[in-house]
Amino acid sequence: MRSIFTLFLVLTFSTGVFAQDKPIKIACVGASITYGAFIPDREHNCYPAQLQKMLGDKYQVTNYGVNGTTMLRNGDSPYWKTRQYKAALASEPDVVYIDLGGNDAKLQNRPFYGEFEQDCHDLVQSFAQLPSHPRVVLMEAMPSWVKDTTGIWDPMIVKKINPHIQHAAYTDNLELIDMHAPFANQEANTPDKIHPNKEGARRMAELIYENVVRVKDFDFDILSKINFEKKISSFYGYKCATFKMNDRECKVVAPKWTANGHPWIWRARFWGHEPQTDIALLQRGFHLVYFDAAELLGNEEAIKDWNDFYKLVTKAGLGKKAVMEGMSRGGVYVFNWAAANPSKVAVVYADNPLLNMPSWALGLMKTPPVKDDMFDAFKKDYNLTDDKIKDFKGSPVDKVKKIVKGKYPILILCADEDEAVYPPDNTLLFEKKIKDLKGNITVLHKPGFKHHPHSLPNPTPIVDFLLKGSGQAIPFPEKL
Repeated sequence: MRSIFTLFLVLTFSTGVFAQDKPIKIACVGASITYGAFIPDREHNCYPAQLQKMLGDKYQVTNYGVNGTTMLRNGDSPYWKTRQYKAALASEPDVVYIDLGGNDAKLQNRPFYGEFEQDCHDLVQSFAQLPSHPRVVLMEAMPSWVKDTTGIWDPMIVKKINPHIQHAAYTDNLELIDMHAPFANQEANTPDKIHPNKEGARRMAELIYENVVRVKDFDFDILSKINFEKKISSFYGYKCATFKMNDRECKVVAPKWTANGHPWIWRARFWGHEPQTDIALLQRGFHLVYFDAAELLGNEEAIKDWNDFYKLVTKAGLGKKAVMEGMSRGGVYVFNWAAANPSKVAVVYADNPLLNMPSWALGLMKTPPVKDDMFDAFKKDYNLTDDKIKDFKGSPVDKVKKIVKGKYPILILCADEDEAVYPPDNTLLFEKKIKDLKGNITVLHKPGFKHHPHSLPNPTPIVDFLLKGSGQAIPFPEKL
């Protein structure tokens, strides 16, 4: 009974409907991006001001940003020494968003990187120990397009600053908001190559708005329910359990809190490759899971193993429908399992997917001698000889009737110059068959791209599709 009551308090607080006399106080701690530097009428257009407009009167959002400040105590301009820091503490906020790190990327601050995580921990604790016991959320540093390597240099943000922030979040079990990937293609909205304009600040406000209003379950702990010997490590700041089931490696990554309905995304292959979509969904309360069925290529053994894994994670409390993610040959795994389990799929994201195995295999055979481990595995998995490959009917393009029974939306990213998975025989053929049967499919083309890289540097179109398809989309207020 206690846990149910606790969950009720958490849900009502996180959605802002808890009966109260005073507004929920949100402190926005940061440097010039938080302050709103170079944004015309910054008092109304900086991200904290736009967040206030979006949230309304039930919240009180205060901007404690100070230009040029660092997370590092020994940085060239420590946030610790500002009056805004003292004011933020004195306000006893209910939620704190910390956006510091960009200025730490400057040359003069790099000698002190060994102190960054401790300084981050101490800053967080200075808020967490307040009588109001606020939620503290770390924001990863945004991209910089500055070419001066002594300044706020993006390679330092990517290789040093954000990994430090992620590790601090992992160590202290803090929430994270990725502010780097969502702005990876937004140079046009950073006029001086560092600071977002009004539109960029709006996007920041939207990302935080989602974090504020999304229903949250802080009590759910799937890792305690998985009764296998586990190794715990960090996956970009999130707790990842690695274990074996059916003699295969499995992974389950837990978000900092779980979204309503306990949604999850199932990565089919190539763990950790182009992870920006996975990270974006973890940030929104999804679990991320993986069962390594390499290299069974969606055969009966793979489907059986995946069925066992599905039973494990759903019995442990995840939702009954999975968000499926398949890159390259991962598309075979995803759609072959989905064809066998149409009622267990919420939405599918496939990326340059292999959907027609004979087309791929016969292409290899045209340039003998064939020496390819995946080709050998394909024949072994399906008990095929070379002369039987052309008649093979176990690919996703052969299972469209079963796939469309699920009525779930499908998103495919298709590189039009894909040299490894020929689009006309794979994505385009599959798309036509799905549409002929009135299925729900969207293909996003990447003109001029080859098989790699997968995904998008800014995964927002993918993430938005998956959120909508899984019923987890949060509508934003109209622009004000």
